[in-house]
Amino acid sequence: MSQINMFEAKTHLSSYVQRALEGEEVIIAKAGKPMVRPEPIVSKKRRLGGWEGKVRMVADFDDCSSELETLFGMQSGK
Repeated sequence: MSQINMFEAKTHLSSYVQRALEGEEVIIAKAGKPMVRPEPIVSKKRRLGGWEGKVRMVADFDDCSSELETLFGMQSGK
């Protein structure tokens, strides 16, 4: 664990960020009082196809009534 003062953190921020990324606990203090602890942001990888087999679209999903076509200025594709 490293506790550093605010001035030191501003002066050498990139090196302390790197140390935090490598797993070291870095604490930034002001007047000797611990204030913050930078930590890596862990991004979660998204898995594609998570809804496969759980959602069903009806055959006429994108069919519009003539009233909707008029309201939204759409031209009939029929």
